[in-house]
Amino acid sequence: MTTYRAGRPWRSAAIGRIAAVALSLVLTGAVAPAPAAGVVAPAPAATGTAAGLAACPTDPATPKRRLRAMWIASVANIDWPSRTGLSVAAQQAEFRAWLDLAAQRNMNAVFVQVRPTADAFWPSPHEPWSQWLTGTQGGDPGYDPLAFMVSEAHARDIEFHAWFNPYRVANHDDPTRLVAGHPARKNPGWRFAHGGKLYYNPGIPAVRGFIEDAVMDAVMDAVTRYDLDGVHLDDYFYPYPVSGETIPDASTYAQYGAGFGNVHDWRRDNVNLLVKELGQRIHAAKSWIEFGVSPFGIWRNAATDPLGSRTSGMQSYDAVYADTRLWVKQGWVDYVAPQIYWHIGYATADYEVLTAWWASVVKDTGVRLLIGQAAYRAGAAGQDAAWQRPGELTDHLQYNRQHPEVAGDVFFSAKDIRADRIGALSRLVSDHYSRPALIPARGSAAAPTGPSITSATRLPGGVSLSWRPGGSSSPLSYAIYRVDSSPAADPCFFADARNLLKTTRGTSFTDTTATSGAYTYYVTAMDRLHHESAPSAGRVVTATGPFSVVVDNRDAGFTAGSGWGTSSFSSQLHGTDYRFADPVAASDPAWFKAQIPAAGSYRIEIWHPANSGYNSATPFIVAAGGGNQVINVDQRVNGGQWRSLGTFTLSAGAYNVVGVSRWVSTTGYVIADAVRITRV
Repeated sequence: MTTYRAGRPWRSAAIGRIAAVALSLVLTGAVAPAPAAGVVAPAPAATGTAAGLAACPTDPATPKRRLRAMWIASVANIDWPSRTGLSVAAQQAEFRAWLDLAAQRNMNAVFVQVRPTADAFWPSPHEPWSQWLTGTQGGDPGYDPLAFMVSEAHARDIEFHAWFNPYRVANHDDPTRLVAGHPARKNPGWRFAHGGKLYYNPGIPAVRGFIEDAVMDAVMDAVTRYDLDGVHLDDYFYPYPVSGETIPDASTYAQYGAGFGNVHDWRRDNVNLLVKELGQRIHAAKSWIEFGVSPFGIWRNAATDPLGSRTSGMQSYDAVYADTRLWVKQGWVDYVAPQIYWHIGYATADYEVLTAWWASVVKDTGVRLLIGQAAYRAGAAGQDAAWQRPGELTDHLQYNRQHPEVAGDVFFSAKDIRADRIGALSRLVSDHYSRPALIPARGSAAAPTGPSITSATRLPGGVSLSWRPGGSSSPLSYAIYRVDSSPAADPCFFADARNLLKTTRGTSFTDTTATSGAYTYYVTAMDRLHHESAPSAGRVVTATGPFSVVVDNRDAGFTAGSGWGTSSFSSQLHGTDYRFADPVAASDPAWFKAQIPAAGSYRIEIWHPANSGYNSATPFIVAAGGGNQVINVDQRVNGGQWRSLGTFTLSAGAYNVVGVSRWVSTTGYVIADAVRITRV
């Protein structure tokens, strides 16, 4: 099975010591002069061992590697398609929008449900087309959705994990509604109804063989025909308990359960066989594909089993017969993503208690731990008071930092990421996803050869970069780093994601965030298991014309408290959205931070949408050299354009230059969208 490491050793201890010395020289100012304009800066010696980067300061808010994903559910049209019967163009536009949302939130993976109820989202020779595409099971949607989805995800360098449900046949219990040739309809003895749904009965050897063949054939058909990054099973194995009902397999157990002390162990063995054999077949076909499961958050309670967690909720080991702890310890899965859908401090199942327990389970196993996060609870009506706090989800990720075993998070589900009720997701992104992140590396293969930047050209819209692979390697993707000005090369540039601009599967990129200042760019290469090469030699782009910088509310330099919402309502916006807030008797400013290259006079302009419901006297704060100055702006008019606040004397350095205050007596939303700072 594949194993996970935090990163590949890119250099020897000797080189690490050299890098540490180089860092010391950087910190004391004893460095070589910066390269002259237009020349190529030498590459840092390397970018990554613990020995070499031990002295590098890193920011836990900008980690180098995290898997950041959202589930896109198709069953019952939860996320995609939004309803059945959409045209091909409409379905595809909706899916592109989900990927664009993931990219905007600096996510790098999607888990998409492609086999929700013993059906398929691709032309499978084994199972019918899914009813959630056309409204009719077996109805051809007119294109290959899986091929389309994989291609679109990879075009954005977003991993595509195909999500399969193994035992569920239908979300109803009427077999006549199944397509005529469906195996569960043709073989009544193979199925049972439970809780208003139909399931295959995996206890019958013929059925278990069919399920394993059907599931494995479906999975392996997708694995072999499509460029998947992962295969994912959720928590639906045996059905969840339903009050007043029992699983109707007593006669099956009596007939086939020889050798097992009770029906429960027999059921668990049925599930174990599927998980073990499926993982083996996937890795035999394509060793780089990840195989994992997202179980119910509680394996067993400590009161039942001393190996369990200090919780008192339903136990998946006993309720749905999923022995996920065994799967981790045996290495049958590459990752486990428990659905820890409870808040911090919840007595029955405390988020912190369960995260710590799962971290202890995966420790030293080589199995990665991802956390299933309940985005659907944040700000939703009827949820506990804790979920009405905009900071609940961001506090989850803050706690995760205490456990290095946590390699990322998966959020349920896409529509809740988009809804962003009470600004909970915006706050999480601001606190934890402000920069891109690389996928955690797996295995121990050698990293590809570093690429070479072939051109770096300043254009009216930014800086255009091109590069070529190093040697004969064929990397999967590339990472682009940018350092302000042209300092001497330093391995610490790559210690976290603070300088990471973008990852791409192409060999060119246009940095539209570049202003007229000087920059140095580096590019690294990644293989299928996300091992990163040494960086290219740096390419310096010199400054041109007067200094000018634009800071949008989506940029890393923007910060705002939980009282600020996010909207894309107005077509006059700058970028993809803007921030808004009600007036209050407190400043609570949203701030735009910028790097001012030298003390001097600067023109400051603002951009905002205008609306009659916005504020007539929004206070803009300018952190001028002689003290803060406040300019009131009527945001009901003159929207969708740059508006000058005036010329101000600014000090050099990186700091909050322009703020938008909420402390105003007039009514209407105050808006924070973008600022432009230009030296005059």
